[in-house]
Amino acid sequence: MTSLAAGSRTMAVMICLILLLAATIGLASCASATGDVLTYDLVEPLNGVTSARFNIDAGNGNLTIDWLTGGEPLLAGGTLQYLERQGQPMRTLVSFLGEATLTLEGGDQGQSWFRLPWAACNGATEWNIHLNPTVSSDITAHSNGGNVRLNLASMAVTRVTADTGGGNMEVILPDNATNLTVSAKTGAGNVLVSLPSGLAARIHATTGLGKVIVDPSFSQTDKHTYQSSDYDTAANRVELTLSSGAGNVNVTTN
Repeated sequence: MTSLAAGSRTMAVMICLILLLAATIGLASCASATGDVLTYDLVEPLNGVTSARFNIDAGNGNLTIDWLTGGEPLLAGGTLQYLERQGQPMRTLVSFLGEATLTLEGGDQGQSWFRLPWAACNGATEWNIHLNPTVSSDITAHSNGGNVRLNLASMAVTRVTADTGGGNMEVILPDNATNLTVSAKTGAGNVLVSLPSGLAARIHATTGLGKVIVDPSFSQTDKHTYQSSDYDTAANRVELTLSSGAGNVNVTTN
């Protein structure tokens, strides 16, 4: 018994030392990465596009998506930070008869073999993207571990899928949402979704360790589902699937 207990203590000490070493290496990598941040200017002409699919992968950085406010004839604009050793973000545009698919992807950061999704170097870069509010948009947004913020209040949106490995997730939805579907999840952060007051919604919300907090205007129909009384008959409605591995999930109305 004494030998077994001593062996367990030794194993625990070894695990702690490995984790400490990995954390030290990760912090050192982050420190070396913060000094060489460059910026790529995104300027994507509209060229008659009326509907678009946006596939946006910010790598380990923070990501903010909102709308163009100056009436510019652009499909998308903004600034994308990147580390010099990564190279510029990759951009692909396919467009035909008023429909387009724009893909933006951060370069490989050469992370070490051990990295938690919410490691300290996540969020070292900032992507700020502004989309044309007149274009019907299908948005897929991803970060490996940074914060993701989608302010879609004045946009025409048909679908939203957003996830982050461990950062916080914030989504602000538009007033007009005809059969809009939204999926938002994070591995460890909080999920906050703001709905326009009066918008019919069905909400599926789960969390591993945190709390689920839903505006009392929605009735709970089962363990993980909340719904407005007029959801089944409303023409303007949204279905939400929200989850966090460790943080809170909070749905509010404004």
